[in-house]
Amino acid sequence: MASRFVKPFIAAAPALFVVMWATGFVVARLSAPHVEPFTFLALRFPLAGALFAAIAVAVKAPWPGFRPALHATVAGSLIHAVYLAPIYWSVAHGLPAGVSALIVGLQPLLTAFLAAGLVKERIGPRHWLGLAVGLVGVGLVISPKLSWATIDGITPATTLATFGGTIAIALGTVYQKRFASALHIASGGAWQYVGASIVMFVAVALFEEGRFDGSFNAWFALAWSVLVLSLGAISLLMILIREGAVAKVSSLIFLVPGVAAVMTYVLFGETLTAVQVLGMAVCAAAVLIVNRRPPSRT
Repeated sequence: MASRFVKPFIAAAPALFVVMWATGFVVARLSAPHVEPFTFLALRFPLAGALFAAIAVAVKAPWPGFRPALHATVAGSLIHAVYLAPIYWSVAHGLPAGVSALIVGLQPLLTAFLAAGLVKERIGPRHWLGLAVGLVGVGLVISPKLSWATIDGITPATTLATFGGTIAIALGTVYQKRFASALHIASGGAWQYVGASIVMFVAVALFEEGRFDGSFNAWFALAWSVLVLSLGAISLLMILIREGAVAKVSSLIFLVPGVAAVMTYVLFGETLTAVQVLGMAVCAAAVLIVNRRPPSRT
């Protein structure tokens, strides 16, 4: 009986993953008025790490030795902490979550170039074309509302911070592929969140006061980020890998900025101009250019 539901679930899983991933930017926007961005992540990461550790114990996953565990902590600090901290900071300082999602959506382009240098993957003309088109798209999105007079909103500070976070997850992805790809998802994930937690503890100590107002929105955002994003979305991705549906995720990932923009419009009233919508379409085209598989030769 259960098998009759498996195929429909797998068919819907890539789109579900994209929607779940897009909610990460909504969470950043929802939590911003109630908890400082670094404090939020300093709470989220240890909880997620404990959850992954409990799963690892429950499934009797093998635990890595010292060197693999160290690689996992470095990858985790990049993929989670150094990636999300600038994005949450930028959203807290007024960068629209949809714009943030758009910039992060260029991660596949940056990952391709970093992989060329670190793991010797080939860079072709389509990668250069995709990068050029993507940068044009980002320019179209940020230019109508770019402000140089303040730190808040679509500004050089928030835009560059988000680019920095995008570079961090691209670098972390390549590092993970080179040094920690063989680790079990649960035990390796637990060590990843150890690294991410350490980074955020230091960031809070240096830059924040630990403000958390205890409101419903604050707790809801925290619970959602731990259960739906850190656990649910990653687990769903693992199912897709097992079922061989990763290509579907790659083909749909360009929808994340648009989905995030719609969500933040409905929930928070964030709006985009016609030029910014055009920029999103251009960026989607850039990601499709890079992810497009060359035709098979017979």
